[in-house]
Amino acid sequence: MWKLKPVVALCAVLALTACGGLEGEDELATQEAALVTGTSQGCTFTVSYAARPGTLPPIYDVTVSRAADVTCAFGAGSVVVGSSTGTAPTLSLAANDLGVAVGYTYKTSVSGSAPRSLGLKHLAPDTLATVRSTGLSIFLGQGNVNSGNLSIAADGTTLTVSGTKSGTLSGQTGSGSNYVATYPDFFTSTTSPSIATF
Repeated sequence: MWKLKPVVALCAVLALTACGGLEGEDELATQEAALVTGTSQGCTFTVSYAARPGTLPPIYDVTVSRAADVTCAFGAGSVVVGSSTGTAPTLSLAANDLGVAVGYTYKTSVSGSAPRSLGLKHLAPDTLATVRSTGLSIFLGQGNVNSGNLSIAADGTTLTVSGTKSGTLSGQTGSGSNYVATYPDFFTSTTSPSIATF
């Protein structure tokens, strides 16, 4: 009988650990969903990627989809905004009534010297047309932009992109592997960002 108690105790510990893990996974999934989904003019937008059929090395197409929400006057739709060769992209999306901002990392070649860069697009909520196309990159062979998480400031017009990189971004201040790029009036101008690194 005494041999059974440790087994029961071990099972209880494992069950609690498993439950805690599931809660953590749910929170992580919610956070990840928030990074790739946004709302503009009553419509829900989501960015995703998928390998293009029949490509080797794989080419991953980045697609922004608009859901057919009851509150969305424009209906369902989707558009491919970019692609990455050989390396799956990291994705982020932020939106408000001025537009939809989407960011994705990409490579143009499987070559080891080909840099990983960040593409950044402003899409019109109604037509899904690209209004602005820009991005962040590091000179060939001297580093990579590894990620870029998008957020819109309280003023509704400033887009902030934060992430990690190796190498030097043009115009950066400071040094380090983390960066914050601030785009003032992102949806209504083509003003270059200020980039702080740390």
